[in-house]
Amino acid sequence: MVIGIMGAMQEEITPLLEHYKNYEAIDFGGNTFYRVLLPKKQLIIARSRVGKVHSALTASVMVLHFGCKMIIFNGVAGGVNPQYRIGDLVLGTQLCQHDVDITIFGHPFGYFSDGQRFYQTNPALRELAKRFAKEILGQSGISLHEGVIATGDQFVSSKERKEWIQKEFKADAIEMEGASVAVVCSDLEIPLCVIRAISDDASDEAVVSYEEFLESSARLSSSLVVKMIENL
Repeated sequence: MVIGIMGAMQEEITPLLEHYKNYEAIDFGGNTFYRVLLPKKQLIIARSRVGKVHSALTASVMVLHFGCKMIIFNGVAGGVNPQYRIGDLVLGTQLCQHDVDITIFGHPFGYFSDGQRFYQTNPALRELAKRFAKEILGQSGISLHEGVIATGDQFVSSKERKEWIQKEFKADAIEMEGASVAVVCSDLEIPLCVIRAISDDASDEAVVSYEEFLESSARLSSSLVVKMIENL
């Protein structure tokens, strides 16, 4: 079984590379992919780079070139749901693109022609993550949520924009890559799981808290990914 694991930035995949230690670095398509050989499993780990174009390209390469049969996207996101706290984990149930706008033609925000407004993730992979989340989180006080994740080529630091995304898409978290990966996985019929640790609250102070919590949040979500891999 070949499993793809993605993170947008190096900080989001470094905990995985440190955990597995032995890997082969492969340069392809302007990016570096790390191959990890495990008993009966092969992992392809990659930094997708920030944004929808890069993440869609990376997901496509994982499936079409490396033969990945499922993808887990691991990383951080800004919280939109007021009940989410910094450090909490969110499993994406649906993903949408909050910056798509062809409303002039009578379509809702987030809709592309010949596409979907919302893309579903794989229920079995979500259940696997939920099964081991309690063990990983322990007595940390950190919660695991399931919710809608909105994607756009914007770092949202505006309270007004955050509130609009929440209202328009019923979103719980926002980031810059997940929905484009979901489109690729949907079209190529590849199971997808998106795990995001809340690193900021998408408020006017988002930039400060994002930088502060990026590494610790990424390590937390990576721990859950490692446990999932052990049990796939």
